[in-house]
Amino acid sequence: MSEIHRFIRTEKAHFTVLLLCAALGVARSSYYAREAGEQARSVREREGLALVHEITVIHVASKSTYGVPRIHAQLRRQGRLVNRKRVERLMREHGIAEHSRRAGHRTLTRADRRAAPAPNQLTQRVAGTE
Repeated sequence: MSEIHRFIRTEKAHFTVLLLCAALGVARSSYYAREAGEQARSVREREGLALVHEITVIHVASKSTYGVPRIHAQLRRQGRLVNRKRVERLMREHGIAEHSRRAGHRTLTRADRRAAPAPNQLTQRVAGTE
């Protein structure tokens, strides 16, 4: 919040918003728009925290294997209509990540580091050398 809007908010108990905005050279509509935006942001933040709780419950129930697509699908099955990108953002911001079962997956075949590379079997013609 800018200093001007903070000052208007604190002083509106003593003076009218119209007078404060005129004295500070701020449009009254911009002050009220900013106030409405802050209220909407605080409501959205509270809803986001409730959604993070739901995401965490689903994530723990899946033994930390569910990622964004599965958590989003689970929320939809529970009747919670939420955008996948919002789920992704909230998971990233709160450090909720899936643990892949394939992590540390090793193959049985190991390359021989000392072996010579295979010779080139193709006969390649370079333009202009014929």
